Amino acid sequence: MDPAVRASRTLAAPLLDPEFVEVGASGRRWTYEEMLAGLPEMAGGTEGGPRHEPEAFTGVLLAPGVVHLTYETLLDGRRVRRSSLWRRDPGAPAGSGLRMYYHQGTPAPGADPHP
Repeated sequence: MDPAVRASRTLAAPLLDPEFVEVGASGRRWTYEEMLAGLPEMAGGTEGGPRHEPEAFTGVLLAPGVVHLTYETLLDGRRVRRSSLWRRDPGAPAGSGLRMYYHQGTPAPGADPHP
């Protein structure tokens, strides 16, 4: 959610699994490379500009090293429900190395469909 991370491939890349896929709130499908290339241009990616305000986090351990995270974000009056799967990087030390493997954003009821 930090604009500095969204704007930096160096900072964002370690958070995404190399097999990352996203289905965004717009319905577009993104791959790892597409997401890293597009993040700096997306809403919430500039210092001092509007940013995603996350809330209502819930996490569930699905299996060892696999976590399902749900939450909502608000940006410029647009609320989006988000769901992501995080999995442990097998090469990372114990207790670290979770990377986002899959993410989906869905506009919440009453959300502005044309931000």
